[in-house]
Amino acid sequence: MPFMEHSSNSGLNLGLISIPQSLLMQTGTASILLLLLAQKASQSALVAMGQASEEIFRGDRLPILSFPNEDELSRS
Repeated sequence: MPFMEHSSNSGLNLGLISIPQSLLMQTGTASILLLLLAQKASQSALVAMGQASEEIFRGDRLPILSFPNEDELSRS
């Protein structure tokens, strides 16, 4: 039965400290979930920035430029 004792004690053995496998699994799961949340937040922030930049370059907010008429172009 030494095999059963070894399998229940499995994890990361660093010499003086032994980290159980369940703790490693919990920290890995939490970090993956945090990365997914950060991805969604950054994606929505980038979409909002893109929409804001479109508003800046809309035509109704740009100054009206006066272009020369065809008569003025033919005189020169």
